[in-house]
Amino acid sequence: MASKSRQSTDPKKRDPVTKWVVRAVILCVVSALFSWLDTIKERWYVFDPPSLHALAQAAIAASPNDTSGMISYIVSNLTDTYPSTQIALNSDTSEWMFNNAGGAMGSMYIIHASITEYLIIFGTPLGTEGHTGIHTADDYFHILVGEQWAFQPGALEMERYTPGDVHLMPRGVAKQYKMHEGCWAMEYARGWIPLMLPFGFADTFTSTLDVYTLWKTTEYCLPLIEIIAILP
Repeated sequence: MASKSRQSTDPKKRDPVTKWVVRAVILCVVSALFSWLDTIKERWYVFDPPSLHALAQAAIAASPNDTSGMISYIVSNLTDTYPSTQIALNSDTSEWMFNNAGGAMGSMYIIHASITEYLIIFGTPLGTEGHTGIHTADDYFHILVGEQWAFQPGALEMERYTPGDVHLMPRGVAKQYKMHEGCWAMEYARGWIPLMLPFGFADTFTSTLDVYTLWKTTEYCLPLIEIIAILP
């Protein structure tokens, strides 16, 4: 009898209904927290899309038919505009690495990365195409050189983006896209960036096994991640 009494009062053996109630409460609290954070994430943005679009167009005008000159113009302008006390920028334009995501392959140069924003140069001299992924951030693809094509299911006509255009991918939207030979773009994403990483890293584990590129991507990203106070 004593043994049965100890078993019935054992705190480790909760009633199944209690377990599910606790789990439901935790889920509700976490969901409410993320919903609240989503309403205030704008306070952590540093860049704004119209200014970056103007910067991309100015870089094209300043260095026509010179991709390297465009990139240098963009980085120089950003470092002059934003002090290091305000934002972390990577001004070393030699730090390029491969990027495989959604079946597409190119190279990227990370200019800035934080919890709510990233700014990179992405492209390929060979051409590539793939799936954009479905993300928790709005993605602004500023075409510097070449052409990008895209379409969504049900569309019978493709979208075409040329130098000076911006291809906006709202969060939650998926497309097929193609970058032609010699296409380079300045890509700006604003939203919850950490939730985009699984898409960016998945091809490494399921296809390329390019651990070196994974390491270099992580190595360059981590020093640029800003510590943001979650509480206002």
